[in-house]
This record gives sequence, structure tokens and C-alpha cells, in this order.
Amino acid sequence: MAGASRSGSLLVLVAAILWGTTGTAATFAPHAGPLAIGAAAMGLGGLLQALIAGPQLRRDRVLLRGHPVLIGVGALAVAVYPLAFYAGMHLAGVAVGTVVALASGPIFAAILERAIDRTPLDARWFAGAGLGIAGTVLLAFGGHGGAGGSSMLGVALALLAGLAYAVYTWAARRLMAAGCGSRSAMGAVFGIGGILLLPVLAATGGPFLQDPRDLAVGAYMAIVPMFLGYLAFGAGLRTVPARTATVLTLAEPAVAAVLAWAVVGERLGGLGWAGIALIALSLVVFSLPRARS
Repeated sequence: MAGASRSGSLLVLVAAILWGTTGTAATFAPHAGPLAIGAAAMGLGGLLQALIAGPQLRRDRVLLRGHPVLIGVGALAVAVYPLAFYAGMHLAGVAVGTVVALASGPIFAAILERAIDRTPLDARWFAGAGLGIAGTVLLAFGGHGGAGGSSMLGVALALLAGLAYAVYTWAARRLMAAGCGSRSAMGAVFGIGGILLLPVLAATGGPFLQDPRDLAVGAYMAIVPMFLGYLAFGAGLRTVPARTATVLTLAEPAVAAVLAWAVVGERLGGLGWAGIALIALSLVVFSLPRARS
């Protein structure tokens, strides 16, 4: 069990590193807007998830039919996540948008588990949440991703993305706990979420057909971070709790911030760096082992 948990944690970490490249990759598609990029990445990636999970979906179809609300809620969160995430990065900047979205994930995940699964919140959670909220406020005022109003809207959209991420992670985990395989759980949630994103892609995806570079970026986003990344994430989630998985994704904002600095040329002021430091500290607090009675 310990070995399985370590392997699961490694798979989640690999997924987080792949996801950390998406914000910088999106900047290389100058003609595609954030909604088009999000719809292509998660929409096509979600359909690929469902396609490869075909045998497992057929095997677990009876179990899946018994949880239509859970699948529907998870799929809706999958559809909301990329639209809010990439729009938030577009307005607030790659580093700020990614850090806020991923840092808010553990907070929302814990609140969700407390409200639905009755998982108690301890002093460690309140300390981590307080640090994360303080860091987000500093980032909102210290980020240089956009002018004041647009940057604040970007932070708000990043928070919405963090909530959506926590919801579909929780939903997939609940399906696995009910007996579904990791591929069938992820395939059902992401496949339906991908279908929900197809109208958005049809309405906004014209630039992908007009510029080979935009098309290459869209293909990379759908295949590497969204398809392969979520395959690794789903396999890891089989043995890693949702709350732990959201903490392991600390690698994503770290990779995103480094790439935004080294490749995109983004810079943060003193308040922005202080906010990132507080958010990193909050995630460290979340990752500390629980006291055992």
C-alpha cells in the first residue's frame, strides 16, 4: 500500500509538471483567444480520455449509471475549468493566474470534503487557508499581468478555476471509491466535459485552422498536458486522496512561474513575490502529515 501510494504520488507529480507548461505554451498561439485554447485543450483532451477508456467504460457502465449526478457535476466542472483558467491567465498573467488557481484548489477541496463527506477541518487547514488567502490578496495587487481591473478579474477567474478543479477531482475520486476504475472514472467525467466544450471550440476555434503555429499549440495542449497528463493524474488518484493530490500539484505553479519568468518575460513586484511565498508556504502546511491518535 505504501509503494502504491508513492507511485500514485509520483504520477500526480508528473501530471502537475506537464500542466505547468500550458500557460507558456498558450502564449505561442497569438491568434487564438483564451476560450479557444481552453476549449481545444480540455475538450479534445477529454474526448481522447473517453476514447482510450472505452473498454473500461463498458466494463463499469452499471456502476457509472448509478452515479449520474456525480458524473454530471464533475463534467460541468471540467467544462468550466479551462475557460476560467486560461481567461484568468490572459488577464492576470501566466504566473499569477496559475498560482492562484492551483493554490485555491486545496482550500476548495477541503471545504468540499467537509460539506459533503463530513471530513473535519483541523488547525493545520485553517493555518494553510489563511496563508493562501493572504497570498492571493497580495498577488491580486502585486501581479503585473494586466491593469488593475482586468488583473482583479483575472484573479477572480483563477479562483473559479481552482473551485472547478477541486470539484472534478473530488467527483473522480468518489467514482473510484465507488468501485470504478481510474480510466473509466476519468473517461466519463472528462468525456462528457469535452462534449460540453465542443460548442465553445466551434464558435472560437477558427484561428487554429488559419495558422499552423496556433494549430501546433492546440495539438500540444490537447495531447501532452491534457491527455497524457490526466492519464497520469487519474492513475495516481486511484491511490492518492483528492486533498493530497491537490497539494502535490504545487509543482504546476512552480513550473509555470519559472517558465513565465524565463520564457515569457513576466515580472512580479515585491507584493507579487510575497504573495507567491505565502501561497507556497500554505501548500507546504497543507502537505504536512496529519497527527495520528
